[in-house]
Amino acid sequence: MVEVHHRTATVDGQRVFYREAGPVGAPVVLLLHGFPTSSRMFRQLIPALADRYHVIAPDHVGFGRSATPTPAEFDYTFDALTDITQGLLDRLGIDRFAMYVQDYGAPIGWRLALRRPAAVQAIISQNGNAYDDGFVPSFWAGVWAYTQAPGPDTEGGVRGALELEAIRWQYVTGVREPDLLDPDTWTLDHAEVSRPGNDEIQLALFRDYATNPPLYPAVHEYFRTSQVPLLAIWGKGDEIFGPGGATAFARDLPDAEIHLIDGGHFLLESALDTAVGYIRGFLGRTTAAAGRAA
Repeated sequence: MVEVHHRTATVDGQRVFYREAGPVGAPVVLLLHGFPTSSRMFRQLIPALADRYHVIAPDHVGFGRSATPTPAEFDYTFDALTDITQGLLDRLGIDRFAMYVQDYGAPIGWRLALRRPAAVQAIISQNGNAYDDGFVPSFWAGVWAYTQAPGPDTEGGVRGALELEAIRWQYVTGVREPDLLDPDTWTLDHAEVSRPGNDEIQLALFRDYATNPPLYPAVHEYFRTSQVPLLAIWGKGDEIFGPGGATAFARDLPDAEIHLIDGGHFLLESALDTAVGYIRGFLGRTTAAAGRAA
């Protein structure tokens, strides 16, 4: 049985909850979750990697068991969430790592890479966009309308994403056998975003999402310059970030490994074994190569 530790650290005055497993001194794998969940999304992946890797999976501030200060007390931007993540890595003495990014985890991960490109050994993107190609218009139209003109006329389009059925939709869409999914996932996610005041936190992050696409040209330049090893494992039935978001990586990273897998936005819930096979093979090749280069 793999021991998974459930810990907290204080970073810039904020409580940060994180899951940690695997041998100290082994290559580090940082797992960055998306909306509207937490590091709980990695509950099955962590034991599958922790025999060979030191795995760290934080809850972003405003999510899960990390602190949830009000927007008046904390600046809910992707820059600020990156500051917290970087602060946690510094506190833990981690200066080199591979990272797995999904959904909101992607813009945080891209910022980490732009700040300290030499720290990132490899990237696994699971439905985590870095190109305009992947945005599915039917989902994003309401978000873009809200970011361009926040107010009562546009807020309803994003508040709907906090409803139980909308969160369930994220999990089941694109999955061939939805009855294989654990309904506790969307029930717990909904309970957490329904905590008093959490809706305002989520609205603030929706507004700030508009800062992410303008960052993409710098991310693409980072890809071209670094040729960082990248694995894209993508639930091809995702109707938030479509398959075009995966195949686009090959423009700037010709050696990127890209796999479109039966599944949806939360691929680990329905295709864990397939994902783990690709991830372990990729990390075995890339972290070993990075170690030799170092």
